Amino acid sequence: MAALDQKSPNVLLQNLCCKITGKSEADVAHQFQYAVRVIGSNYAPTIERDEFLVSEKIKKELLKQRREADAALFSELHRKLQTQVCSYGPLLAQALPRDVHSTPFYYARPQSLPLSYPERSATAHNSSMATSGISSMGVFSINGPGPTPPSLLTGPGPQAVGESMRGSRLAWTLPVSSSPSGAAAAPRPPSGPSSSPAPKLPQRQRRDGDGSAEIGEAALVRDILYVFQGIDGKFIKMCSPENCYKIDSKVPLCKSLRDTSSRLAELGWLHNKIRKYTDSHSLDRAFGLVGQSFCAALHQELKEYYRLLSVLHAQLQVEDDQGVNVSVDSSLTLRRLLVWTYDPKVRLKTLAALVDYCQGRKGGELASAVHAYGKTGDPHMRALIQHILGLVSHPILNFLYRWIYDGELEDTYHEFFVASDPTVKTDRLWHDKYSLRKSMIPSFITMDQARKVLLIGKSINFLHQVCHDRTPPGKIMPASKSTDSPKDAAELFTDLEGAFQSKIDAAYFETSKYLLDVLNKNYQLLEHLQAMRRYLLLGQGDFIRHLMDLLKPELARAATTLYQHNLTGILETAVRATNAQFDSPEILKRLDVRLLEVSPGDTGWDVFSLDYHVEGPIATVFTRECMSHYLRVFNFLWRAKRMEYILTDIWKGQMCNAKLLKSMPELSGVLHQCHVLASEMVHFIHQMQYYITFEVLECSWDELWNKVQQAQDLDHIIAAHDVFLDTIISRCLLDVNNRSLLNQLRAVFDQIIEFQNAQDTLYRSALEELQLRIQFEDKKRRREEMGEWGVTAEQEAEENRRVQEFKDTIPKMCSQLRLLTHFYQGIVQEFLRLLMTSSDESLQFLSFRLDFNEHYKARDPRLRPSLGATRGRRSSNI
Repeated sequence: MAALDQKSPNVLLQNLCCKITGKSEADVAHQFQYAVRVIGSNYAPTIERDEFLVSEKIKKELLKQRREADAALFSELHRKLQTQVCSYGPLLAQALPRDVHSTPFYYARPQSLPLSYPERSATAHNSSMATSGISSMGVFSINGPGPTPPSLLTGPGPQAVGESMRGSRLAWTLPVSSSPSGAAAAPRPPSGPSSSPAPKLPQRQRRDGDGSAEIGEAALVRDILYVFQGIDGKFIKMCSPENCYKIDSKVPLCKSLRDTSSRLAELGWLHNKIRKYTDSHSLDRAFGLVGQSFCAALHQELKEYYRLLSVLHAQLQVEDDQGVNVSVDSSLTLRRLLVWTYDPKVRLKTLAALVDYCQGRKGGELASAVHAYGKTGDPHMRALIQHILGLVSHPILNFLYRWIYDGELEDTYHEFFVASDPTVKTDRLWHDKYSLRKSMIPSFITMDQARKVLLIGKSINFLHQVCHDRTPPGKIMPASKSTDSPKDAAELFTDLEGAFQSKIDAAYFETSKYLLDVLNKNYQLLEHLQAMRRYLLLGQGDFIRHLMDLLKPELARAATTLYQHNLTGILETAVRATNAQFDSPEILKRLDVRLLEVSPGDTGWDVFSLDYHVEGPIATVFTRECMSHYLRVFNFLWRAKRMEYILTDIWKGQMCNAKLLKSMPELSGVLHQCHVLASEMVHFIHQMQYYITFEVLECSWDELWNKVQQAQDLDHIIAAHDVFLDTIISRCLLDVNNRSLLNQLRAVFDQIIEFQNAQDTLYRSALEELQLRIQFEDKKRRREEMGEWGVTAEQEAEENRRVQEFKDTIPKMCSQLRLLTHFYQGIVQEFLRLLMTSSDESLQFLSFRLDFNEHYKARDPRLRPSLGATRGRRSSNI
């Protein structure tokens, strides 16, 4: 105990007084009393509370500069400096600039702070009497200066003891005459008493303030409490130009109190900022439910803040009631306000920054802004933002549950991320009525989750309004309970990959599966898709061939002479005569004939088209745009099929007439030309048909069917079907990029038709000439059998003249065929050149098959790519 007493602060302070004055312990009693009063004075600057923070910053800076030795030396010197209790405070205070002031490092929550009650004051007094710790001096105590132990003071008995118990805040009222004359030579703190005697004034007189004297701390405390509520005080008022609370420069006030008051006044500025936002939006109905929830969250935080202010006001009232009898340990000071308002200030700063960031936002966008502030490492701030997010997201979750379980969307103020357009008709419900507001999608909901949410509610409305399915949503999927409280919403959104994702997935899979079952079973969606393939894409071969045979006489006529009912009758005949008759009546009744717009000179082949009527729910998949694509593809395939049909007729004509025209050797050359040109055209059309049928239609159809079988929702089927049509149009050369190739292909088709006409003309004239020759020979033979001359000289001369005239037309036919061949080969060569330069590899391979023996390459140098170009193309493909 003796060793412990030698190290106590009281003993050390007494030893310090002896060392400075050079006197014994009995002679320095007055100097020791004066030193105790100085150390316990409340006029010490507030800067020493930042000592720990500043020293840590200095050591960290030295470590950053790799000066570990200097950091260790500084730490040792700082430790020694702390032992010099008498001179350490003013020394460090003079060394610190204003910009290093900060909130105290140690703080406590307002709920745990001791307040002014008589029992606690007595307890504090007894505690300070019984211990000899450093807290008895009040320099580093978190609760402010404590009372001076009476055992260390000298004076007139009980009265001196009573004054020391009232705390060091009254120490400045002691007369300087109580100090010995030798104390004048000792170092005097700046806040020490003056050389002239000062009267003893009670503390309440300082609280009331004196305009002619320096403003007391108690008056500032009262002003600060008003500023905390956004109310101008007597000395601290709002400066509108600078948008901050300021103390009038004319008010006499020391720098430390002015700086501390400015730091505390920031709390009032933050309060005003938040209150202004809530007042301006609370009554704004257009701000929406999410915005009102945000304002309610801010009101809750302000309510907690007001609760703290009410406690502080109660403490101030107690001090006013008790007057000078109030305990110093529990009185309100600026330092204690700094400590007690540290947590509220941090919270209000966060809320003020959040208010700034949320300006002009509403709905899901507001929830995203709040969620963005939750990404912090401070657990208290994260809990605050999480609480606010729970309140803000509660309306969004209610919107979401109402949408995915009932298909109802009651979003009056456009806050939800699902938007509805009431002007859209029922037939476009799936495509146009509902959409995503991407700006309103909360950041804690992924785009995939938002898309699923949209599909769930859209599927329910599609079932009710388009499919006329009256099944209650509760039977389609088990409805989850709605969010009962904001806490439930916060917990749900914090587990986005768990509970929330499972709820969305369950509703999505159940609703989508039920919708696809209804479309497939009740409306035969897949059967209609196969019907499109069989009839509009010419997949039913026997039906298409028989239909062409029946339509040939009709379509050979001018387009203006056709009647749709006649063509419809022929269509029904073709259906009954082929395997198409076994299709469902629901499909066959939708098959119809359509005549396109007639242009001058068109024949029936140019305007004829098959049509397929769609309505009801399947029209969602087979939209008008899709049917127009089907019509374009059918016209192209029908035209290519007609070329194949024409070449088949040409080949049959050549085979049938080859034996008949053997008796006319003069036709051998022109017939050979016809056979060669027909062989080129047949090879070209067969390769094109193979490419269209197998590489385009069959491969694309196989991909489509696989995707449809694996589709999880209607959007997947629609997307796969659109890709199917786009692929067909692109690879059938019907898109904008392949317009030049399509023009060349149509020119080839035109040359085939011209060749058919030229060969028909040749065979017609040749058969007529053959018939005349046969008739002349028959007449000659009959006359010879009758014993007469077969022919007369005149008849023979006339026959020879007619034969010669026919022979004279043969060179003209040959030149016409040569010209036709030249044009045809030129068009094919240009078509091959475009194919070779195409970026589509399948089209490049088609060029190789069309010119497999390099017949056209030998005739056109442009079809012989250089070695460098070939290497460049290969490297680009790699």
